[in-house]
Amino acid sequence: MIQTIVVDIINENALRLLRDLELLHLIKIHKKENLQKEPKASLKGRMSKQSLTEIDSQLNELRNGWE
Repeated sequence: MIQTIVVDIINENALRLLRDLELLHLIKIHKKENLQKEPKASLKGRMSKQSLTEIDSQLNELRNGWE
């Protein structure tokens, strides 16, 4: 059984204990920068790449809609 959890280390002794557990091959410690990044499915609401002319055109359309 493999589970992944995130732990906040508040005492250096706890980190030493975790490293000892890793040496015994009971756990695997992952560095924060190696944790999985945000999944691709959560890209909802982000803008896609567009040329400046496309962006200007859309902005002008929006501005004209208010007038």
